[in-house]
Amino acid sequence: MAAGALELSVLEGQPDEQTPLNGAVRVEEPCPAQASKESPWSSCNRNLVGKCKLWMVIVSVFLGLIIVIVISLCLTGVTYVDEDENEILELSSNKTFMIMLKIPEECVTEEGLPHLLTRRLTDVYRTSPSLSRYFTSVEIVDFSGENDTVTYHLQFGVPSEGGNFMKYMMSEELVLGILLQDFHDQNVPGCESLGLDPASFLLSK
Repeated sequence: MAAGALELSVLEGQPDEQTPLNGAVRVEEPCPAQASKESPWSSCNRNLVGKCKLWMVIVSVFLGLIIVIVISLCLTGVTYVDEDENEILELSSNKTFMIMLKIPEECVTEEGLPHLLTRRLTDVYRTSPSLSRYFTSVEIVDFSGENDTVTYHLQFGVPSEGGNFMKYMMSEELVLGILLQDFHDQNVPGCESLGLDPASFLLSK
């Protein structure tokens, strides 16, 4: 029993292998592998001014650029002026188209149909993006109950450009096509079949 206690005291009395002989405490420095494990974003957490961090400055600059771009786009859309729309046209002469519309049998007895069609044609060309600037008037010429037809004169102002304008901007196909599309999109109240057949229209200069 005494021999065992002596061996234990001898072992406890041996100096620690990790403790330097001069009694100084050795500070372990992190190995390069541990240093490389630091977050790459750690530099963004540096304080620049007071509690203002680097990432806050970056986000603020980014948001500021977005706000400036959005405001610029809004101002551009508001202040943009289409010169073609505001151009004052010099309409030197008038051009008249005669359009004849065949009325279906079930619509012949419809009261006020010719005047209803007059308003309809007026609205069609007055609101047309292509021809509204040139449109002048619609005038009813003839309404025949026997032939089931109604005839109108469409009057437009024509610039001094001449032939090219009539060929490309105000051709018979365009004038008639605008009217056909309108009747196709919306029926006439009380006469739903009116104007649905392209053959029921006859347009001439």
